[in-house]
Amino acid sequence: MQAVWMIASSFLFASMGVCVKFASEHFNSAELVFYRGLLGLIFMGLYARATGVALATPVPAMHAWRSAVGVVALGAWFYAIAHLPLATAMTLNYMSSVWIAAFLVGGALMLGRGGQIERQGPLVLAILASFGGVVLLLRPAIDQNQAFAGLIGLLSGLGAAFAYMQVMALSRLGEPDTRTVFYFALGTTIAGAAGMLVAGVSPWDWRQALWLPPLGLLASVGQLFMTKAYSMSKNHGGTLMVANLQYSGIVFSAIYGMVLFGDQIPLLGWAGMALIVLSAVGATVLRSRAAPLAPAEEH
Repeated sequence: MQAVWMIASSFLFASMGVCVKFASEHFNSAELVFYRGLLGLIFMGLYARATGVALATPVPAMHAWRSAVGVVALGAWFYAIAHLPLATAMTLNYMSSVWIAAFLVGGALMLGRGGQIERQGPLVLAILASFGGVVLLLRPAIDQNQAFAGLIGLLSGLGAAFAYMQVMALSRLGEPDTRTVFYFALGTTIAGAAGMLVAGVSPWDWRQALWLPPLGLLASVGQLFMTKAYSMSKNHGGTLMVANLQYSGIVFSAIYGMVLFGDQIPLLGWAGMALIVLSAVGATVLRSRAAPLAPAEEH
């Protein structure tokens, strides 16, 4: 059953990407971040009240940092969705597992643990293979003058990795997932509003605005489904399965992109996408031997 929850979560996040892509034709990224946060804030506030989860926290600074890096990742992801094929933007964002693995290897190097690096040779190879996949995936984007959007997409995955690690730290302190998601929504709302002061506000069009409510709702419900999937894991194998099933979102995004937006990804791009997914799965498996897995909440 936990597999069903994770696949459903991935489908909802891919569907959220569709809403972002349609809405981005009329609203700028700051506005999308604001509405994503505001709607999520309302939903999570009501959900916290219904489930009896207190929102007062003893670690506000940690939530503030988690929100800061999460907002950067979210804004970058929304920009990438608006300017790249949907599946490409989704794949770059899902590189967070590879970035975390790279942090582990880089940390070992900085601490002078050469022997540990030698033992983690397969993990290093998975990281290198993944970045090779990035080169293949972004080559079509570069040919179409979308290199900047590709770099922003990479930034979204990097920011998601930082947010992921902060979520793990909050989880170890006993912070409920509902509270963590609520404060992320709060930070997103504040950051989006600040961004709107700089980027401006688009003229209101109720037909375009119809994409905004499902954007926030799909993101919030998708996050709850993801948390449910992880909470049902009874052992390491179940957690690992759930962590890797999140990549089904790339498949959903590819189908959405081709059917709704006419996205044409050349063979080189598909090869890069496949290499990234396989490397990310491998990195997740190898990394899990060194550190426990926890649900990512960067969306």
